Amino acid sequence: MSTYRFDRILRPRSVALAGASGRETSFGAAILRNLRGAEFPGPIWPVNPQRDRVDDLPCYPDIGALPEAADLVVVASPPETVAGIVAAAGARGCGGAVIITANLDSGPDSPAETARRAARAHGLRLLGPECMGLAVPGAQLNASLLARMPPKGDLALIAQSRTVAAGIVEWAAGRGYGFSGVLSLGLALDVDIADCLDHFAEDRHTRAILLHLEAIADAPKFMSAARAAARAKPVVVLRSGRHEAAAPGPFATHSGILARPDAVYDAAFRRAGLLRVQALPEMFSAVETLGRQRPFPGKRLAVVTNGRGVGALAVDRLADLGGTLASLSEDTCARLAAALPALDLPPASWRNPLDLGADADGARYAAALDPLLADRGNDAVLVVNVPTALSGGQDVAEAVAGAVRRARQASFRAKPVFAVSIGDGAAATEVLRAAGIPRFPTDAEAVEGFMHLVHYREAQDDLMKTPASLPQDFTPDVAAARRIVGAAVAAGRSWLDPREVAGLLACYAIPTLEVHFAADAEAAAGAAWPFIAAGRTVALKVVSPAIVHKSDIGGVHLDLTSEAAVREAAAEILARAARDRPDAAVTGFVVQPMLRRPKARELIAGLADDPVFGPVVVFGRGGTAVEVVDDRALALPPLDLRLAAELIGRTRVSRRLKAYRDVAAADEHAVALVLVKIAQLAADLPEVRDLDINPLLADETGVIALDARVAVAPVTGRRRDAGAGLSHARFAVRPYPAEWERRIRLDDHPILVRPVRPEDEGLFEEFFRHVSEADLRLRFFAPVRDFSHAFLARLTQLDYARAIAFVAVDAANGAMMGAVRLHADANHASGEYAILVRSDLKGLGLGWALMGLMIEWARAEGLRHVEGQVLRENTTMLAMCRKLGFAMRSDPADPEVMLVRLALDEAAGPADP
Repeated sequence: MSTYRFDRILRPRSVALAGASGRETSFGAAILRNLRGAEFPGPIWPVNPQRDRVDDLPCYPDIGALPEAADLVVVASPPETVAGIVAAAGARGCGGAVIITANLDSGPDSPAETARRAARAHGLRLLGPECMGLAVPGAQLNASLLARMPPKGDLALIAQSRTVAAGIVEWAAGRGYGFSGVLSLGLALDVDIADCLDHFAEDRHTRAILLHLEAIADAPKFMSAARAAARAKPVVVLRSGRHEAAAPGPFATHSGILARPDAVYDAAFRRAGLLRVQALPEMFSAVETLGRQRPFPGKRLAVVTNGRGVGALAVDRLADLGGTLASLSEDTCARLAAALPALDLPPASWRNPLDLGADADGARYAAALDPLLADRGNDAVLVVNVPTALSGGQDVAEAVAGAVRRARQASFRAKPVFAVSIGDGAAATEVLRAAGIPRFPTDAEAVEGFMHLVHYREAQDDLMKTPASLPQDFTPDVAAARRIVGAAVAAGRSWLDPREVAGLLACYAIPTLEVHFAADAEAAAGAAWPFIAAGRTVALKVVSPAIVHKSDIGGVHLDLTSEAAVREAAAEILARAARDRPDAAVTGFVVQPMLRRPKARELIAGLADDPVFGPVVVFGRGGTAVEVVDDRALALPPLDLRLAAELIGRTRVSRRLKAYRDVAAADEHAVALVLVKIAQLAADLPEVRDLDINPLLADETGVIALDARVAVAPVTGRRRDAGAGLSHARFAVRPYPAEWERRIRLDDHPILVRPVRPEDEGLFEEFFRHVSEADLRLRFFAPVRDFSHAFLARLTQLDYARAIAFVAVDAANGAMMGAVRLHADANHASGEYAILVRSDLKGLGLGWALMGLMIEWARAEGLRHVEGQVLRENTTMLAMCRKLGFAMRSDPADPEVMLVRLALDEAAGPADP
């Protein structure tokens, strides 16, 4: 349901409290005190069949007896009464219910499930159960068990844990932070994290979102909402249970073992652009930063302190976290020398960090700050003051605040300033707070706060980067791959045999060492003979569906030089298997020629099947000790070359891929391309559950897979947003919808119409050169002259779960001819469209073709309406809309604009919430 009826939950006009009580220690009494203490402006209606009045308010026996339907119902009654209260609230037409009550159990006939079904039947939104409630200071609403009413501000807090929510509010209360909303979700029967992210992402009263979670139930919904929210404003996430053990999966591959649950969550947060913190103190550090400072470009930090030692500690922490110590320009050094003659330092002697001396007073700090704040060589300034007998904290704080105010008045962009006042009192803190300067108790926390914003800005930049195009000749043989996997699944097998694995990798042009299967020792000797006769040696490997890690039973013998050696090795393998794994049926052996690449790096590349997020791409250092070394990074597919390169860069082994001493650099592009191909394989073949390529050898000549395993299983379920394509069935991030590619002919002109890809930025840039200024104004409602990277990235980088854009490309020369886009709302009920055709190509009927495909997509997605805004003077578009069946009316806010709306086939859309 997403944000449906959120207005009635977060901005209610009336509140009913079921379970109201006069007993001081009851939940009902505490919530009523908070509701009244917040001075909620609307009526509050206690509900309790045992009472006539509660806290001097009339008390009603049930929801049906209320004077009118309450926008919000707070339920703090015994568990056995909850489902009935929810059903009554839904039937009465209430907007939402907050269930404080705990111990509702789970299961098909539990009170929790009964309440959920009753709410769904009436479109009643549910928050909880087992939650702290909610508080919206701007609406004077405190329907919670919080110890105090959160002050009004621009931070939104969403928490699954009641105590974490309460702890953050308590911590923030004494430090001047305010909230636009605080929501405790509890078990989240209905309203979940994704719904709240969708709401606060569009809430103009919210500048940043703080998120606590333990687990995600609907990964695609969460990822889509998180990606949208992170593009709009900073989202800081704290997850509990980081060290939980993974539940044993059916396939004990290296990739599966490496893809531990929290590592997968971390990959998901990274993909969405969220800023992750590891503990509450770090969350508080992020709050201190976000509450007073907006994100900024760059990561060069200048440090001013009254002691060399504490300055060095700050620099050390900056280096630990990947920040950069700013260099001082010659002009800045000269200005510092002139402004601080008491230090008697020539311009050439000034260094960052600046040590102003233990006797530095406020005037000295201010004199140092003025040139640093004006210096373009740094991106932010950290001011550290350790109070001494000669350097008072309040005096320094006032001087710093004054210098920062002067700099902000003199510059269009206010440079960020972070302050550390170790062990100082409340007076200095209040001075800095009034000036909007984040203040930290230690240098380490200040540097962490600085790096939070750096990482957030870098994540936003990464989201907007344009990936390189894939090789034009990479076209996987998907049909052949599906035949290989389908045959294994149909036969009831869980593992592909070695020949099938080699064939599958060949379908995706992943280089592999040739594989020869032998059913017994004699056949293995025969398969080895051609290589031995040519002067080469061979490797012999056991084949058994039950033996995942061959080396565990000595199932790999290398450098065999004769047929006799092959027979002897086969006998040893069989004997060892019978002793150590009597349950494992050995089906044969694999014979391969030995490959000599002495300076190649051993890597692992694969897929793991996560129970929450589905397929996960795994990369790291390979070999038999892969789990012990534990050098790995994870990413959610789909991948492009940029994402694959970033995945590689997050491992330690990436440094070994560079050139060193007499070792040439490995072909990192080839490694990245393998990862992209594996991600594409996962999209094309949802039956593939685990895949290990270990080792994948990489050197300057390219890559080659020496060994691989592939586990398969039938696809038994589909994701909520799976759309029309089978490839979407198990992905948390919907991949490129290749099934929507179309080839059409207009006026005998061959045209490819396909979904837009991120690498299409250059295509759009060239396209706009062929669109007249008049047509651009009709499309964007204003003159457009600057087609910046950020502008083009917004057009080409899509979340296919929420938006689609189709581009028409001339099949003869690859030129872009036009495009149409549709963006669904958070409730996935309506979509807003926009269309533009090249000015010199009008009259072909391309606009009609694009509009028809867009409407077809909307129906397939289950949208109920397509709507748009059209300038009244755009008569051609209005005529097309009229013929397509759009209803039209004037925009009440702008008489020059017409609002057009197409009601899609109701049979194709979902029922009303």
